[in-house]
Amino acid sequence: MEMRVGEVCPQCRAALARPDVVWFGEMPYHMEKIFGYLARADIFAAIGTSGEVYPAAAFVQEAAAAGAHRIEMNLQPSAVVSDFAETRFGLASEIVPQWAAELLARQTT
Repeated sequence: MEMRVGEVCPQCRAALARPDVVWFGEMPYHMEKIFGYLARADIFAAIGTSGEVYPAAAFVQEAAAAGAHRIEMNLQPSAVVSDFAETRFGLASEIVPQWAAELLARQTT
């Protein structure tokens, strides 16, 4: 079943549908799991972020503490750009596929 944003849920008849995203002022789901993944990450990629909304803006520091390679891919530098080891600026539709292709090429060599 497909629901549109703002429609009443047919099951509970009380809640309105909304996109499953984190909006300003909300806490992401599963923060303990997120920090666990960041502690084990080899690579941390931030794509299209301002770096100004917490707690997500601090994820790069958590990944750095774990020794992960950190890459920012954005139209322009974020507020936390200095926390990244690598940066690429441009359209995500161009720079992300290029980066992914480079990663995959390294895996096969």
